[in-house]
Amino acid sequence: MQTLISNTDGFFERLITMGLLSLNELDRAINQATTDDVPLVRYLCQQGLVDEKHLAQAISQELAIELFDLDQHTPTDRSVSLIDRDLFCEHLVLPLFIRDNQLFIATPDPFETTIWDQLRFNMQMPIVPVVVEYSKIIGMRAKWLNNKVQALSDSLNIRPEEYAVKEDTASFTLTEEQNLDSEAPIVRFLNRMISAAIEAKASDIHFEPYDKHFRVRFRIDGILRDIFSPPSSWSSRIASRIKIMADLDITERRIPQDGRIRVSPDGLNLVDLRVNTLPLQFGEKIVMRVLDASITTLGIDELGYEDDQRIAYLTLLNKPQGMILVTGPTGSGKTVSLYTGLGILNTDERNISTAEDPVEINISGINQTQINPKAGYDFPTAMRAFLRQDPDVIMVGEIRDLETAEIAVKAAQTGHLVLSTLHTNSSTETLNRLLNMGLSTFNVATSVSLIIAQRLARKLCTNCRHTIGKLPAEVLGEEGLTDIGIDPEKFTLFQAVGCDQCVQGYSGRVGIYETLVITPEISSIILSGGSATDILYSAQQQGFRTMRTSALRKVVSGIISMEEANRITTN
Repeated sequence: MQTLISNTDGFFERLITMGLLSLNELDRAINQATTDDVPLVRYLCQQGLVDEKHLAQAISQELAIELFDLDQHTPTDRSVSLIDRDLFCEHLVLPLFIRDNQLFIATPDPFETTIWDQLRFNMQMPIVPVVVEYSKIIGMRAKWLNNKVQALSDSLNIRPEEYAVKEDTASFTLTEEQNLDSEAPIVRFLNRMISAAIEAKASDIHFEPYDKHFRVRFRIDGILRDIFSPPSSWSSRIASRIKIMADLDITERRIPQDGRIRVSPDGLNLVDLRVNTLPLQFGEKIVMRVLDASITTLGIDELGYEDDQRIAYLTLLNKPQGMILVTGPTGSGKTVSLYTGLGILNTDERNISTAEDPVEINISGINQTQINPKAGYDFPTAMRAFLRQDPDVIMVGEIRDLETAEIAVKAAQTGHLVLSTLHTNSSTETLNRLLNMGLSTFNVATSVSLIIAQRLARKLCTNCRHTIGKLPAEVLGEEGLTDIGIDPEKFTLFQAVGCDQCVQGYSGRVGIYETLVITPEISSIILSGGSATDILYSAQQQGFRTMRTSALRKVVSGIISMEEANRITTN
């Protein structure tokens, strides 16, 4: 635990004298805070062991520091910007104002000395701490610290004692009714976590056990964010409850398990969660994938395709045969692009069959099957069955091997439209990947009609994005902005800022694409054994844009930041 600003004996005595804690309660709190490496004041507030207002009064009296009511003051962006953001994020402080050349800083815990030394060093001016109530500074800091994520975490307002479970119920079984009742607090906790994740539009929920702590993280806009840190003692109970919800074996902790949960947070709409458990050293990590059924109804205009890219996709979707491949790493939005295409094709006149691993979202009107390799039901087996089912459109979750590729080619060459994915970094690399699998140049050149390579980028929040001053020409050149045919004097660059309507300056995501149409010219290059460089040059002569160029065009349009373009693409 961090060193205190002065001798704490008097403070401890004051807590007991004021009746805030008994001697035994104080001893237990000190020991546990030390074990958890959490400052005592923060531990007392987080656990709800004392009244925050009286605790702030006790600190003020003991240290002769002013007690400040945050309800009577609203810090400004200028005051918050006075200190380094890393210090602001790391420590529970809030700059208020400068008076008489002194910076007044609010804190619920002036005993933490590290921050004062760092602030004096960085600011080169006197620092005056004032004491405030813990919950008030938490709520007020949410506007500047992590924006929506911090506000979400604070809004949960979870206290461990609300979810306490008697020690004799640690062995959770379905056959003991009293144990089910005793686990109700954990049920409430998980319900709140799932509801919060859906409200925050998180794609995944991570429950992670460690030696001395347990954490919950949400993946929001593709980035994992810390949301809550329950006591480590909750780990096994949380795992057991999730397994019950997902119809998994609660006695099996040695191997991973997969399951599915359907919940209705608002009592109206159903949301599916895909669950995977993974045995770790200190328990089981559980990840819930939030399956958003609304992606099946997204229009193609919402995905971020530029006009020519959208026209190419729609044109080749409406061809009666051929193969459309969507490529990119995990989490790049391939499923959304495929489901959007299937939604466009899903009419009464077409027979559509999909083989998926697993089936993530059920789509009415489409015949979806989930492969089961353990039972001998793999992608090739499913596709051979499809071809005997009078199909018009076939979607196979991923082309992983030569056998799957050969059946897909056969289907595309015999009057069927085939959609699938590969894990490659660019559209031109996809052609090499198919050839390296063992397909002939003839089969690749005559079956593949379109390759879409994609990434997902975080969109700038239009409420708070801030313009960047004119950058030197050499900087623009290094980033590639002068190579995309746009006059640098005619566009404005924006950077992320952060407000209460976004997450650190970003809100939502948009697709970044490169669409490679296999034209007769490119088919000829493939048949003649041309390299990826030859194919790229020919495609660019016909208007093809690389992923980097597509990202830069969205930078120029003010949709994403230069930092985000650099994060997802290389120059």
